[in-house]
Amino acid sequence: MTRIDLQDVHIRFPVLHTGHRSFKKAVVATATGGAIMRESRSAPIVRALSGLSVRFEEGDRIGLIGPNGAGKSTLLRVLAGIYEPDEGCVLIDGKVAALLNVNLGFNADISGRENLRLRGMYMGLRPKEIAALAPEIADFTELGDYLDMPVRTYSSGMQMRLALGMATAVKPDILLMDEWILAGDAHFMEKARARVAAFVLQAQIMVLASHSTDVIRTWCNKALYLSGGELQAFGPVDEVLDAYADATRAIP
Repeated sequence: MTRIDLQDVHIRFPVLHTGHRSFKKAVVATATGGAIMRESRSAPIVRALSGLSVRFEEGDRIGLIGPNGAGKSTLLRVLAGIYEPDEGCVLIDGKVAALLNVNLGFNADISGRENLRLRGMYMGLRPKEIAALAPEIADFTELGDYLDMPVRTYSSGMQMRLALGMATAVKPDILLMDEWILAGDAHFMEKARARVAAFVLQAQIMVLASHSTDVIRTWCNKALYLSGGELQAFGPVDEVLDAYADATRAIP
């Protein structure tokens, strides 16, 4: 069964090149909600996640909410295997796909078609599997002959089409998304919205970080509220959004 189980997970980042009494350190402390600690005489440490324990199961559509610097993107990167916990355990059963930055990994000097092959290899696909997916991706992007031109000649909208087509070509068990991904002209936006929606619905577990309460309410059945790297609330969407709104109003 597909699942994600985090047990007492801690992620810490050293704040380098800051004096212990510097103005810069004070600014960092303010920007991170005070989630700063010092270990002996070493550099200050940002506690990106502190003792996070939570379990996601098949059918969960999790919306990550919280202020900037709360730890949402850090948590996504832990689930994607980009960050290794300093303490604690992360157990994941299922194939993971991460849409954290759809443009990540492009080689601007080679063609869109060659980038497609490279991205497929990065995702662990065999050459035959990549070749089988290529026609559908090409049809979705509507790039035509541009697929055989260097990506550096593409507009930002064309790059987004190619990136989104590649990122959503393989159906995962667990889908990680950092903000809702929709881009392009009016015609393509409808096509992109339908493709992303289908991609989400086929995943057994989705974890989405977003600042949009409308997106969270539309696509999620649970929400997880982080602040200063610590879990504040986890449960039904409306209850957690209300807790977040109450906490936001309480800030002077």
